[in-house]
Amino acid sequence: MRNHFANTKTLARFILRRDRVRAPIWILTLVGISVILALSFPGLYPAGPERDILAETMKNPAMTSMLGPGYGLDDYHMGAVMAHQMMLFSAVAVAIMNILLAIRHTRADEEAGRIEVIRSLPVGKLANAAATFFVLVLVNLILALNMGMALAVLGIEGMDLAGSLLYGAVLGITGVIFASVTILIAQLTETSRGAMGLSFAFMGLSYLLRAIGDLSSEVLSLLSPLGLVLRTQVYVNNYWWPILVLAAASGLVVLVAFRINLNRDLEAGVIAARPGPSRASRFLLSPLGLTLRLQKTAIISWMIGMFVLGVSYGSVFGDIDAFFQTSDLFELLLPTTEGFSLIDKFTSTLLAVLTMIGMVPVLLTILKLRSEEKANRLEHLLARAMPRKTIMGSYMLVAVLLAIVVQVLSVLGLWSAAAAVLEDPFSLGTTLLGGLSYLPVMWIMVGLAACLIAFAPKRTSLIWLYLGYTFFVIYFGGLLQVPEWIVKLTPFGFVPDVPLETMSLPLTSSLLVVAIGLALLGLKGYQKRDIQG
Repeated sequence: MRNHFANTKTLARFILRRDRVRAPIWILTLVGISVILALSFPGLYPAGPERDILAETMKNPAMTSMLGPGYGLDDYHMGAVMAHQMMLFSAVAVAIMNILLAIRHTRADEEAGRIEVIRSLPVGKLANAAATFFVLVLVNLILALNMGMALAVLGIEGMDLAGSLLYGAVLGITGVIFASVTILIAQLTETSRGAMGLSFAFMGLSYLLRAIGDLSSEVLSLLSPLGLVLRTQVYVNNYWWPILVLAAASGLVVLVAFRINLNRDLEAGVIAARPGPSRASRFLLSPLGLTLRLQKTAIISWMIGMFVLGVSYGSVFGDIDAFFQTSDLFELLLPTTEGFSLIDKFTSTLLAVLTMIGMVPVLLTILKLRSEEKANRLEHLLARAMPRKTIMGSYMLVAVLLAIVVQVLSVLGLWSAAAAVLEDPFSLGTTLLGGLSYLPVMWIMVGLAACLIAFAPKRTSLIWLYLGYTFFVIYFGGLLQVPEWIVKLTPFGFVPDVPLETMSLPLTSSLLVVAIGLALLGLKGYQKRDIQG
């Protein structure tokens, strides 16, 4: 059995070297955002009536479904506020980090043939999976310690050392459980795309199960990793037993993953890929048809997901007055446009958030071109009479059309849920127009991704960093009072607060010209560069 783990340490050092930039950026970003928001909370939630109102709001079913059950509400100090406002969303961000890193070093490397090269060396059969798990445990441990110490040294009321270390431990164990589940899923599927889809589906199911359980059944919440970590009641009761339960569960899941990995063939999965039809349809004779066929499942999943996300946001409108009377924090997150109701301002903010989330499937669509290139599948098309601009143009067209679809679906979900809980719902037409007003900047992001593929193919991940920067400055810009020029560094900074304000024709035309220019530049550059693996 020991031979199965031969040279695991060497492989772990190799994985650490590959992630020497990626992992620190994740850790610094998560810790930095948490510290900044923790420092802002005392001024936004002063002791007195406002904090009492906030405590009462935490008993609201809508708040419970979004943030988890309230606790420590009789003495609602800053520690409890921090845990309620930030812990669940931070846990989701940590889960995303671990899913992406785990797939990168397991199924993606296996799919690209790198594991086969490693296996040709004196390396154990389980060395890669074990090294990946070891590295991710180490990354989460570093995150937990840095998060705990950073929050403890702030000296904020109720945020003592014991609670802060538990806060960090919650995020760390959340990462470990999602890393272990992702490693297991990587043994079940044959593709990195399938592994990523199932891993994110597990995360979404965990969140949904927690939300339902927090409202109706404690058992359901305890079955969800995201529900279980909230039972730690950080900064109030500081229960450690959920951490121990998840640690044991992680170990069990990893052992199952190791057993499956030991028995399966390389590049194979337990769940066999569904065989395709014996004859290809005429639709597959074109690059556009092939592009749609390759991404059909992912596109449909994201379409459903964006509609459901819109519904979940729309359901909050039923308690919006109590939601915003708790503190000035929520007011600072809204546009400052005068002459509009709270519902109008909240709708404007949600449209911006939904648009930035909708950028994820749109960017994944255009970046699929790069992943096909790295997997050496693109050479089969280029070996034929197929112009490069036609191939890239097909991916760009699908991304552009998908941007329209996700905007429409997310707005329909938002409006349908809001209409069910509001006596006088806002106009569907106006809201839909507001959502579509973001299309020019979404297309600019597609153009930027195309330029990265054309001129810096090994740096395409920069577009995700740029999207993260965009979300931070647009969503938290008012709260942190960032300078206007920092906001203008992203194309979203040029969009008015739609639908409170209308997109002017000159502005829309200018943004469309930029998007078209970036697309043409990407097409031109892609025609000239060498195709790389």
